[in-house]
This record gives sequence, structure tokens and C-alpha cells, in this order.
Amino acid sequence: MEIKDALVELRKEKARKFDQTLDLIVNLKNFDVRKEALNTFVSIPHSSGKKVGAFLTKRSKLVDSITEEDFVKYKELKDMKKLARKYDAFIAVAPMMAKVATKFGRVFGPMNRMPSPQAGIIPVENEESIKAMLEKMGKVVRVKNKEASIKLPAGKMSMSDENLIENVNSIIKGLKKVLPRGNDNVRDVLIKFTMTKPLVIVERR
Repeated sequence: MEIKDALVELRKEKARKFDQTLDLIVNLKNFDVRKEALNTFVSIPHSSGKKVGAFLTKRSKLVDSITEEDFVKYKELKDMKKLARKYDAFIAVAPMMAKVATKFGRVFGPMNRMPSPQAGIIPVENEESIKAMLEKMGKVVRVKNKEASIKLPAGKMSMSDENLIENVNSIIKGLKKVLPRGNDNVRDVLIKFTMTKPLVIVERR
């Protein structure tokens, strides 16, 4: 099924009270997760609308800010998990990273929420740097897997079909570049909104 036709079908399903994420599900083949697991990023042309939280030494008007003073709010694992689920990604100013890793690493790591040196660490804490990082975060998608299936956010339901299609195609193209055997590692590709059934857009069994 063409991506455009799949989006038309998915948009027919029951409306929800939130802006659903368009998930891209890539099932792999001829892929050894133990030896070839991925941990990288691919770029997209249109901001995915992800909600970002920031670990900063002082609060910023540009982004929801978490300072060291706020750490006392997250004594329990359930509180850390709640924070992790509240945002799609986190950024951090470089001097905070060691403290963030110590406090939140055991929860954020498995949930793929730790700020990454590849996309997420702000070298200098000022409004210009924070704004630039937020723009960058909107146009990168993290690829990290522990199994032979990868789920990636391609955008939000409120975005136009044209922009979603371009994002999906960019992710698939970028993913093929980082897979060890490229196209030969892709079994099939499906898309779905958060609360809908998935539809196949690429199949190579």
C-alpha cells in the first residue's frame, strides 16, 4: 500500500482527544540483535512535534526546565518513569549530564530518554543554544533497538499528509544507510497512529 493511501485509511478511524503520533514500524530480517543492535539517529525534513524536556542549571522560557533543585521530586522509580513518559525526548546542558545519569540513568536508559551526545547535549547554556538544540531535536529520530523490530515516531496526526510522507520516506532511507545490509535487512514496514491498527507500506518477505 502506498503511504498516502495508508494515511487516508488511518485517518478514517475513531478520533481521539490528543494529537496522535505517526509510528513507523520496521521489522528486520538477517539481523543479529546481539551483535548489530543500532543506537544512532536519522534526520527528517519536518519537525516531528516531539515534546522535549530540558535539564538545565536555570529555568528557560523556551522549554520545560528541570533543575537540580527539582531532583527531590523524583525520589521513587514511579516518579522518574512518570517524568520519562511525559516527554518524547530530553536535552541537557553539558555540566548537568553526570548528575542526570546518576539520578535518572537506570530509568531513562531503558526507555531511550537519556540525552545523547549525538543529539541532546547543549555545550553552552544560553537561549540561542537551547533554541538551536530544540530545532535540531525536532528533526532527528533516534534509532535504538534491542529486538528485530524498530518503532520510530515520524510526526503527529495534525501534520499534513505531504509532510508525513516526506518524513516517513526520509526515515526509511536513513535507516537503510545504517543497517549493516541495507535494504536486505528490511522484512516489512508498517505505519500507524498511536491508537490505530498498523498498515503495511513495504513488504519484502
